[in-house]
Amino acid sequence: MEAGIRLISLTEERTIAFKEEMQEAFESGFQGHIKDDVDNSNQWQVLPDGDFYQALRAEGAEAYEAVDADDQRVGGAIITIDSAKNSGELAFLYVKVGVQSRGTGQAIWRAIEAMHPEVEVWETCTPYFDRRNIHFYINRCGFHAIEFFNSHHRDPNMPEQFDPNDGLFVFEKRIK
Repeated sequence: MEAGIRLISLTEERTIAFKEEMQEAFESGFQGHIKDDVDNSNQWQVLPDGDFYQALRAEGAEAYEAVDADDQRVGGAIITIDSAKNSGELAFLYVKVGVQSRGTGQAIWRAIEAMHPEVEVWETCTPYFDRRNIHFYINRCGFHAIEFFNSHHRDPNMPEQFDPNDGLFVFEKRIK
């Protein structure tokens, strides 16, 4: 288990490096799942800039760098908090390439929950084929799958780059 993870607020001057590391982590996780008909010459992004900045600028958004004991960034997250509903959304969570499978993601998630004890319900989503994320959210963080969007049950808010045939799980975690 990763020890000594701290969350610090993302500053504007560190945003680009944060986004690039997140993009690299997402691309690493999507290897083999990107459609063959997509031109992979950096024109298609797993994490489109528009989606990243939309999450960063959403009402109630908070972005955090996760740093280790040496103050090196090992990951990060963007969340939104709706204080009126005591709910939160995990928009993005990533662990830097090269430091996965050491408990860092769990440490980031635990730190987020500890920062927001007022949140009673958390929500997030991930593509159906990303078994590593599904395992992480269900088995490591305590989320439950509550909906599965696909070609027969479409999510009207599904990002363009996701083919509805691929499917998208929505997860929820209720805090007791």
